[in-house]
Amino acid sequence: MKQRQGYPEGERELKRFLIGLIRSHEHTSDKAKDPKLKSHYYRLSKDRAWEEVGNILKKMKGYKVLHEVQNVGEIVVEKKSMSGRTMDITIQVVGTGPITTAVDIYSASRGSLGDLGANYRNIQELYAVFDKKLSAYKL
Repeated sequence: MKQRQGYPEGERELKRFLIGLIRSHEHTSDKAKDPKLKSHYYRLSKDRAWEEVGNILKKMKGYKVLHEVQNVGEIVVEKKSMSGRTMDITIQVVGTGPITTAVDIYSASRGSLGDLGANYRNIQELYAVFDKKLSAYKL
């Protein structure tokens, strides 16, 4: 089994599932304890990253772009889970320098029950697609 921060991968997934029983949101940041929830950085200007991320989201199956505010760097998308639950996801594109940009994600399920880790998986899926499509620019 792969080891990360002292937890075997299976235990990490179980922990995420158990947290998801009560929590219905997840987010990324530079200060995240879980390495999979750390901000992702790209060697692109904010405007170029905004354009690339927006185009990727518009082409992704299962995601519907609801709102875009370029001057703030926010894109809001909606995703329906297999159980029919709606998740609101905010992608924030933040310029950290002239040619570097951070992308952070906040994903929340509508309703009061936990998400069983669905928001965590949304973030992983989005980052995997962004990293693949923007691999030449990944820092």
